[in-house]
Amino acid sequence: MKNLIIASTSTIYGSGYLEYILPELKVFFSGIDEIIFIPFARPSGITYDEYTAIANKAFNKIGITVKGIHQFKNKIDTITNAKAIFTGGGNTFELVNQLYKEELITVIKEVVEKGTPYFGTSAGSNICGPTMQTTNDMPIVYPPSFNTLNLINFNINPHYLDPNSNSTHKGETRETRINEFHIYNNAPVLGLREGSWLAVKGEKIILKGKLTARLFLKDKKPVELPSNFEFNFD
Repeated sequence: MKNLIIASTSTIYGSGYLEYILPELKVFFSGIDEIIFIPFARPSGITYDEYTAIANKAFNKIGITVKGIHQFKNKIDTITNAKAIFTGGGNTFELVNQLYKEELITVIKEVVEKGTPYFGTSAGSNICGPTMQTTNDMPIVYPPSFNTLNLINFNINPHYLDPNSNSTHKGETRETRINEFHIYNNAPVLGLREGSWLAVKGEKIILKGKLTARLFLKDKKPVELPSNFEFNFD
């Protein structure tokens, strides 16, 4: 049975890394003392070791040790035998490129579908849908494919932002970008705001956190979904 937390972000305003969601993670990872961390997205270009240290420091607060996948020679076996997996945020193009390079897309999907707990933030959440095509990131590298884990049957737009009526910026909004995606694609897209996450248990998907999320369906007006909304896509 699939068991995931798909979070919009690792850090909310006025809070430390993962601080806002640590109580949820303590329950989610109950009985687990070690997590394999995938640092490939490496925000701001930090090293894998630096990123892993940040994650380890946060998880140490709830009695869990974090080890980076880059520390292991046989990465496929490491994922196969992992007690749990955490994929951090950063650049989704770089993350997906490295996952394909290391031949990890299929094995991650297989173990998570069999029940290995998976936690993702930002880019690590973006890859849970069918494709990474609703990322907010710059295409700094060219992955072999935009297809990702397909653990849920809709795409995620993490860090979703509403238009600011007081702003003088005239560029495209997130909603505009998602509408552009739907010109060529049919997958639903969930705009997941900061501090919100999806709890996935088997085929049940529930929106968690205090905020609403914005759901975009092709050729339909977007709708606001309340906290604790349960998704039921055919």
